[in-house]
Amino acid sequence: MGAFLALASAACYGVVDFAGGLLSRRIHFTVVTFLGQFGGLLLALGVAFAATVPVDSVRAVDFAWGAASGAGSAVSMQFLNRGLTRGAMSVVIPVSAVTGVALSVLCGVLFLGDRPTALAWLGIGVTVPALWLVSAGGARGGHTGAQADARAAEPAPGSRVPVDGLIASAGVAVQYIALAQADPASGVWPVAAGRAAAVLLLLPNACRHVTAFRQPLRLSGLAVLIGAGAALGLILYLWAAQQQMLAIAVVLASLYPAVPTVLGVAALGERVTRAQTTGLVGAVVAVVLLTLG
Repeated sequence: MGAFLALASAACYGVVDFAGGLLSRRIHFTVVTFLGQFGGLLLALGVAFAATVPVDSVRAVDFAWGAASGAGSAVSMQFLNRGLTRGAMSVVIPVSAVTGVALSVLCGVLFLGDRPTALAWLGIGVTVPALWLVSAGGARGGHTGAQADARAAEPAPGSRVPVDGLIASAGVAVQYIALAQADPASGVWPVAAGRAAAVLLLLPNACRHVTAFRQPLRLSGLAVLIGAGAALGLILYLWAAQQQMLAIAVVLASLYPAVPTVLGVAALGERVTRAQTTGLVGAVVAVVLLTLG
């Protein structure tokens, strides 16, 4: 069940990533990011209250872990989006995806007592190159729209410094590791605390771009809805981490980059490169190995 929840989390994040990318072509990414975190807060609060977890079951430390996870989310989104606006899509996305997984797995094994089986280790080993190929495999061909525009704007290879991707990956690792430390008895409240922390951290930047928030209600509502979807993905991950060792839950949930690739082909007619096809096959193999392991 834990593996299924982690994969469901990846599916949610993949759809949200795809939808958020399309929306960011129309409105400023700051609007999408901030309203998304606000939408995530609304959904997390709704689920938390609906679950009727007694307040005395939620310790202060659980709120603290949730807030730390939200801070990781805010940092990850801010630097990932900043990297994309600089045109470094073919560097930032794969660096953040692969390094985020590696950091989370290492922390789980070295500090949290995770002991993956040999089969699971093989699955983790397959996942890392698969994520890289899926994320970076379109850098030389076939994609349209914002991806093509981003690549056209990319600086010369020698001047690319994947700092934004590395910082984003650290945020991803903090998001996953911190949330997994919350007591299961706290329900979804750590996720709600995390969304509140993310909103507060992103508020100063949102205030600097206040004019960008003058958008049609429909587009603003879409940003809120996308953020609610991201919060749902995080809730599913939280439940997965409570039933599965952190290293496995993180790796399975981190397979989300495969979803935008598939949706890009189905909805936008984008061409899948040979590298991406190899990465998608690798992702399927990794899922099988991790599930069996």
